[in-house]
Amino acid sequence: MNSLKIIFAGTPDFAVPALQALHDKGYEVAGVLTQPDRPSGRGLKLHPSAIKLKANTLGIPVYQPSELKSKESYEMLTAIDFNVMIVAAYGLIIPQAILDLPSLGCFNIHASLLPRWRGAAPIHRAILMGDESTGVTIMRVVQKLDAGDMIKKTKIQISEKDTTEQLTKTLSVLGAHLMIEVMEELRTKGEVQSTPQDEASVTYAEKVTKEESKIDWQDTSLAILRKIRAFNSFPVAQTEYRESICKVWDAEISKDSDKNTKTGQIIKLDEFIHVKCGEGTLLIKELQMPGGKRLKSKEFILGHRPILGDVFKS
Repeated sequence: MNSLKIIFAGTPDFAVPALQALHDKGYEVAGVLTQPDRPSGRGLKLHPSAIKLKANTLGIPVYQPSELKSKESYEMLTAIDFNVMIVAAYGLIIPQAILDLPSLGCFNIHASLLPRWRGAAPIHRAILMGDESTGVTIMRVVQKLDAGDMIKKTKIQISEKDTTEQLTKTLSVLGAHLMIEVMEELRTKGEVQSTPQDEASVTYAEKVTKEESKIDWQDTSLAILRKIRAFNSFPVAQTEYRESICKVWDAEISKDSDKNTKTGQIIKLDEFIHVKCGEGTLLIKELQMPGGKRLKSKEFILGHRPILGDVFKS
């Protein structure tokens, strides 16, 4: 039986369940690496990462280097007694010299079924492309992006209503459970088995940009719906309405059709807003105007008084 001394590298909410699970299982977490506090909100005040907040509540030392390539970062880590590194959406490049520090290895929680969707936005891309399933892979960390050998996987179906926000929460919990299984095997056996990825099957999940969030009403209703689901809750699908940027949070495909109207035009108003697409019709269920709250369509209709023939612009 081996004694594991872990350093945990993570930043957003996705990483929190794994750190909590390690603590709950009694693993020794010698320290947490997370990105520096970032300015956010209207006042641009500095805010700590979700992992820093969790580590503070658990009494775990926190380290926040702006990068890991410097001599100072290396010396900081060599002063910490650890033999395992666990990474979960850390967001900084880890140099080979640091990957070589933990004698028992460095392991990553990745939110896809590798080798599909290596990269920054695997959940967004899976929804955008209409994947029927996704999952979590525990892999060894190497210098090449998400290219390490795979240790364990778990798979789930993507429903027609799943958003990136919902799937992120689900996969973060699954990833935590899976990493505990890997750590238990490492603790009892001193090693874990792994399998190389099939390079011929690799796809890349490029970082999502705000430019991508613009709805093109010439697209099919299905493509637009996938964009709305994929970009909930960031950066949120957007369209122009009455010369303002309107965020669309929720929708579904409508059975209505009207071949005589142009794309983006409102063809029906009831509890919802029915909008003509390049192919099919979209039923908008929740949206938000600048400076306002997220509104169900019924509330939006009462407050903004849209009329038949109004157009949402691409």
